[in-house]
Amino acid sequence: MNIAEVFYSVQGEGTLLGVPSVFLRTSGCNLRCSWCDTPYTSWHPEGSDWTIEALAAYVRRHSTGYTVVTGGEPMIQPETAALTAALRDAAQHITIETAGTVFRELACDLMSISPKLANSTPEGPFAAQHERLRFQPDVLRRLMNAYPYQLKFVIAAPADVDEVSRIVEQLAASPAQVLLMPEGTSPSVIRQRALWLAEACKRTGFRYSPRLHVDLWGDKRGV
Repeated sequence: MNIAEVFYSVQGEGTLLGVPSVFLRTSGCNLRCSWCDTPYTSWHPEGSDWTIEALAAYVRRHSTGYTVVTGGEPMIQPETAALTAALRDAAQHITIETAGTVFRELACDLMSISPKLANSTPEGPFAAQHERLRFQPDVLRRLMNAYPYQLKFVIAAPADVDEVSRIVEQLAASPAQVLLMPEGTSPSVIRQRALWLAEACKRTGFRYSPRLHVDLWGDKRGV
């Protein structure tokens, strides 16, 4: 598999916030978010080839029981199903972090789906492809029906919350499984947006998710 990085850290987002986890970050993505915080997996993909056996061995050495397969977009890699099978054999709780544009059958305990809002569409040559692919309601419904899930949305402006409300209604998702995260790669920006975003969560019933890794390490890689 083409892997950008592997590391042991704590989960920084979502319902498993703070849980020590191994992260296996695949390289390559079918989207190009304007605010992407891992451009080395999308805009300028980099990485090296790892065997499934080597990844499973790393997990066995470091994990306390939780592994996150992230990206990039892990669901576009055909080896991801075999990887999750190996992680299941290693007795891992498996989180898949995905934009929800591709469906695969694989081992998964939490499908962490982050549908991309209009705020993610970049300018330039990738704009048309990104806009066409970023929101796939039929794929999202399949993922939600097949796996335990959470829906995470990156929020940059108050109007984004209205867009989330429309999506949640379209998908018939429970607000309790919807998490809103402030966009940003520095603690100061996260804090500024968190103040009004928490109020929006109180109004809508959506959950607020901190971005713990940004608070602790900013935009540093591999932590």
